[in-house]
Amino acid sequence: MQSGADAERLALNHLQGQGLIWVCSNFRCKGGELDLVMRDGEMLVVVEVRYRKSEQYGGALASITPQKQARIIAATQHYVIIHKLNHLSVRFDVVAVSGDKHLHWIKNAFQT
Repeated sequence: MQSGADAERLALNHLQGQGLIWVCSNFRCKGGELDLVMRDGEMLVVVEVRYRKSEQYGGALASITPQKQARIIAATQHYVIIHKLNHLSVRFDVVAVSGDKHLHWIKNAFQT
């Protein structure tokens, strides 16, 4: 594991293996960026992928601050509006990947 991009590929493969459908990656707007956007049935799933080589300083999960959550929520609202997806429910998941490729998937990690 060398980079965040590697972690995103690992997370994407894992989530697809769990039945989620890939919609897009790395959606960017003025409000922020969405690492992965996926579908889980009729649910739109926004996935934040966090990579840390080690758990020192709290690891990947500790890096999702309230400010980071607010940027993800703002970018999601923009995504939903421009793609006319306001009929879908939205879930925010986090996939934390460590340097040894250990993956921890947290469904519904935070809410709006």
